[in-house]
Amino acid sequence: MTLTLLQWFTLLLMGVALLLTLARFLSGPSVADRIVAADTLAVITIALLTLLSLLFGSALYLDLALLLGVLAFVGVVALAKAVLSPLEPATGERE
Repeated sequence: MTLTLLQWFTLLLMGVALLLTLARFLSGPSVADRIVAADTLAVITIALLTLLSLLFGSALYLDLALLLGVLAFVGVVALAKAVLSPLEPATGERE
């Protein structure tokens, strides 16, 4: 399998995007910035898996991309809910 110049360029750009997003994830000043960076990392990884599926001609990478997409969505929603909801004291009483 030989890659064309366009495929190499695409892989290079995806790698640069992954590194820049990882730097943002590590240096994010707030929790919200880190959550957005984690979601962006998941999207870039899904795009890379889709690209690998096209390059290798295997549908297995598409299955992995779908699984990662669902897990990333659930994770980001759970993190956003945890960050945005106020901490409630554990009194053990129900309203």
